[in-house]
Amino acid sequence: QVQFVESGGGLVQPGGSLRLSCVASGFTFRNYAMHWYRQGPGKERELVAAISDTGSLWNYADSVKGRFTISRDNAKNTVYLQMNSLKPEDTAVYYCNRHPSVNWGQGTQVTVSS
Repeated sequence: QVQFVESGGGLVQPGGSLRLSCVASGFTFRNYAMHWYRQGPGKERELVAAISDTGSLWNYADSVKGRFTISRDNAKNTVYLQMNSLKPEDTAVYYCNRHPSVNWGQGTQVTVSS
C-alpha cells in the first residue's frame, strides 16, 4: 500500500525557516517524480514544488520561487522541502505525493505568525 508520512512542520516567525520531510513507501520511489502540495485555510490544494525521479530537474510555483528548495534522497525514499524566508501566506498543511498522485498522507502543518 502506498503511504506518505510528512513531518517537520511547526510554528515559525515570518522570515524563519523550516525543513519538511516526507518518507514514502509501498512503491519504487526512485521511479517517480515527487511533488509537494499545500492547502491553506479556506483554499484549494495547490502544487508548490516538483522534482524529477533522478532529482536533476525541479520546478516551483511562482509564489515560492527563490525561497523554497525541493530535494530527494532515493536511498532513503525521502523527499524534502527546505523553506526559507517564510511568510504568513505560507501557512498551510503541506503534503507530498508522487506523480501521478495517489492516496494522500496526513500532511504536516506549517504556521507562520509572529
